[in-house]
Amino acid sequence: MSAKSAISKEIFAPLDERMLGAVQVKRRTKKKIPFLATGGQGEYLTYICLSVTNKKPTQASITKVKQFEGSTSFVRRSQWMLEQLRQVNGIDPNRDSAEFDLLFENAFDQWVASTASEKCTFFQILHHTCQRYLTDRKPEFINCQSKIMGGNSILHSAADSVTSAVQKASQALNERGERLGRAEEKTEDMKNSAQQFAETAHKAETPPGLLVRREFRNGTQAFRSPQHGYVQKLTHMK
Repeated sequence: MSAKSAISKEIFAPLDERMLGAVQVKRRTKKKIPFLATGGQGEYLTYICLSVTNKKPTQASITKVKQFEGSTSFVRRSQWMLEQLRQVNGIDPNRDSAEFDLLFENAFDQWVASTASEKCTFFQILHHTCQRYLTDRKPEFINCQSKIMGGNSILHSAADSVTSAVQKASQALNERGERLGRAEEKTEDMKNSAQQFAETAHKAETPPGLLVRREFRNGTQAFRSPQHGYVQKLTHMK
């Protein structure tokens, strides 16, 4: 199980919440701690997670989750409602960058994601969630690449892919129906041509006006006219 799947199961599922996305981060600048108590928990991994409640009305939140060195479990730390988010800073709109800032009503953090692509994916989900669940005072997205803000997000791309697949399948069915229709028409034409050929060949077997005679063992003779379609039977007289 991946770390993000474990976080979703351990941290959010028990509270009837659904995790939409997460990004592993490190601080760009270390926090100044005036006093460090002995017996600290040591190194840790940090994840910024976005989640929503399953119950209506839906509430979205951003949660800081940590995993300390030597532990397989995750710990919930700070949490903010999505309404408290004021600004999302992508740092550089002209290139892929792993750095970003999050400004809340009462907090400000400077982060660097594990990869630029992971940050981009999280930003796309975050932007979409803000547009969907926030009606007033949406956060400001600054210094972000256009692919994050526009219609090229992974969510829109997924929807476009499904729509495209349905359209292709429908087109394939239509084309197949047309091919079957043409095949049926061609079969009917071939059948009609075969019947006409058989009738023509049958008429050509016997010249016009010629009677076909057939003699049976009992002495009976039969004459058939192809043009008039009648049979005349005569009894042979000994």
